[in-house]
Amino acid sequence: MMPEPPNPAPFLETSRDEDAGAVFVLQSKGQWWHAGFHLTTAIVGPTLLTLPYAFRGLGWGPGFLCLTTMGVVTFYSYYLMSKVLDHCEKAGRRHIRFRELAADVLGSGWMFYFVIFIQTAINTGVGIGAILLAGECLKIMYSELSPNGSLKLYHFIAMVTAVMIVISQLPTFHSLRHINFGSLLLSLGYSFLVVGACIYAGTSKNAPARDYSLESSNSAKLFNAFTSISIIAAIFGNGILPEIQATLAPPATGKMVKGLVMCYTVIFITFYSTAVSGYWVFGNKASSNIIESLMPDEGPSLAPTWVLAVTVIFVLLQLLAIGLVYSQVAYEIMEKKSADVNQGMFSKRNLIPRIILRSLYMMLCGFFAAMLPFFGDISGVVGAVGFIPLDFILPMLLYNKTYKPPKSTFIYWINLSIMIVFTGAGLLGTFSSVRKLVLDASKFKLFSDDVVD
Repeated sequence: MMPEPPNPAPFLETSRDEDAGAVFVLQSKGQWWHAGFHLTTAIVGPTLLTLPYAFRGLGWGPGFLCLTTMGVVTFYSYYLMSKVLDHCEKAGRRHIRFRELAADVLGSGWMFYFVIFIQTAINTGVGIGAILLAGECLKIMYSELSPNGSLKLYHFIAMVTAVMIVISQLPTFHSLRHINFGSLLLSLGYSFLVVGACIYAGTSKNAPARDYSLESSNSAKLFNAFTSISIIAAIFGNGILPEIQATLAPPATGKMVKGLVMCYTVIFITFYSTAVSGYWVFGNKASSNIIESLMPDEGPSLAPTWVLAVTVIFVLLQLLAIGLVYSQVAYEIMEKKSADVNQGMFSKRNLIPRIILRSLYMMLCGFFAAMLPFFGDISGVVGAVGFIPLDFILPMLLYNKTYKPPKSTFIYWINLSIMIVFTGAGLLGTFSSVRKLVLDASKFKLFSDDVVD
């Protein structure tokens, strides 16, 4: 039998006094610029280094079209979701969790659990991807310093996991605001460095031969295109906007839009410059991590070593912040069940379970990152299965349900069209991404020393 939707009472501010997940993890103390920092960290991460790889499945024209469309649609989607959250807050039901918002507006108990499932897939997928990419970056530096060294990729993944276990003990989402401001600066820093390195590589005498052709087979071309679409969706997605808006001090009305403008200014600067410069240099040979393309296994680096070294350091530092941001929903769920709000955030009763549960979560992500090094493929699957439903479909549905625009209005049909188009794209993207994952698995062994493109 389908479970009943949560009672509206838990959505009221006064009813959250006994909710440790709300009181501890999702403290509402931030300003709009803090939300901008959180959003930028959630969206503008090292996954943008995958954009040239995504372009190789689309080509120049469709690549630009897809990147721009995803940017416009996600900004619009997040704006609508913020409007829905503001509407509910004015009605006395401030939502601090995506699952509560979906269940309350849509009046469906199964939607509550659907969102939990999707968010868990996103959080775990991003956690795995972040740890895997960090381990890969460490391996890149190690290989340059010690080409014949004995350490393997899984050793570096274990190192990153250990660091993540330590810093994951920061208790609240709001406590990450300074870290996430640093993350914003780091994203700009390594993007500029990568663009400069690509321009240097493309104009040097060792510039690689450029080939922008797509697969000759129409079926392979189609599958690659939808895989690329899924990757770009994952890069633009965050799936945790209600939780980010929850960190704003009430009333939150209007503040999130300012944070979105800040975030998308950084997106415009970083995404386009990286995609264009990386694909221009490497074409259909672009790696799922463009830094790998700039540092080929054979021959000299295609850019100054110090530039690439600083880039890798910036990426590593930002990955720590990304891992923390995407862990917050999991931590909030865990602490809602395990913590006692009456005994204080740092009491022994709450501190010990927090250390144990957060450490186990990070160890789980690190284990799967080491066992399944499919960074590009993981991005595609997460984008199709997780980000497309939460960021491209549900916000439009929630807006239409909340504001009830007449069927004769333009906004109603725009929202409906976006839902239909991205439902189809999500289904096809899931199929093509899983297909590629299966194909890559045939040439893969557990705890491999190389990330499969």
